[in-house]
Amino acid sequence: MSNPDIYNNRLSILIVDDDAQQRLLLQMLLEKGNYDIFQAVDGKEALEIFSKNPSIRLIITDLDMPNMNGFELIKTIRGKQHRYTYIIVLTSIGNKTSLLSALSKGADDFLTKPAMEEELQLRIENGIRLLREQGQEELIVALAKLAEYRSDETGFHLERVQLYTHLLAIDLAEYCPELKITPTMAEEISRVSPLHDIGKVAIPDNILHKPGKLTREEFETMKTHAKLGGTILEEIYLKTESPYLQIAFELTAYHHEKYNGKGYPTQLAGEAIPVAARIMALADVYDALTSKRCYKEAFSHETARSIILEERGEHFDPKVVDSFLRQEDIWVSVRDKFKN
Repeated sequence: MSNPDIYNNRLSILIVDDDAQQRLLLQMLLEKGNYDIFQAVDGKEALEIFSKNPSIRLIITDLDMPNMNGFELIKTIRGKQHRYTYIIVLTSIGNKTSLLSALSKGADDFLTKPAMEEELQLRIENGIRLLREQGQEELIVALAKLAEYRSDETGFHLERVQLYTHLLAIDLAEYCPELKITPTMAEEISRVSPLHDIGKVAIPDNILHKPGKLTREEFETMKTHAKLGGTILEEIYLKTESPYLQIAFELTAYHHEKYNGKGYPTQLAGEAIPVAARIMALADVYDALTSKRCYKEAFSHETARSIILEERGEHFDPKVVDSFLRQEDIWVSVRDKFKN
């Protein structure tokens, strides 16, 4: 079987079945992989083991068992858990009613008895993939909230930039196929956009929250947040090799680059700037212009629009500006709905 690690940790699996032979068969098949295996004879024992071993992220359970059956086990776990656990149910061929009931209570997948090695491997790999994606979502939310707590960009800033980046990415996917933005990539750009200022966690408060204009030295310190944020996410990306986190790294590290090459931290220009960062640049600037900050009042949409048009081909990619213009009425609606 393939390596089941979720970020380099062994996957713990709990087998729940009152049939000792069935448990033994699954144990033998799973021992070929890099798993820690636990066993329980019914749902009641399974819950006891599960509560004492938070490393368990995947459960394979029969449905018809004494004391507590599989349906009750699934319902209980889904009602109490804080960390997602992937649940595969064991079912007999043709037992469609029980399978549908289990899925409706929160089971993720099913395995037909008797379990075959190839099918078992595929089911577990599906579970690992979902757990990895879910873990990335948790990471993004935690990091984004950390950055938000430190920054002066409070209120609905994160919600707005997510919507702005989504609008741009979806529109560019349709009107600019040469950019090679797929619908999946568009969604990923939006999902990771709240991480763009994660590097601000390292900026001193007296600079981050200064109500007046920054001195030249202070501004140079402030500029380091893009490189710092990129470094944080690059290290995670290199460890996980997740394309999802590669987009997060590019967007965070380069969203202050300018199309004319006069941005920071590396003075990239034109299409050398990753497209996610070019999208983030316009979304971030628009939100900064139209929001109240400790150093300024909010500008009107018309003023922000005028500034963006002046920077077309200078600060911003012309294609991204054109995308903004195609849908600016929606941007106004987003701004009005999610006011600070």
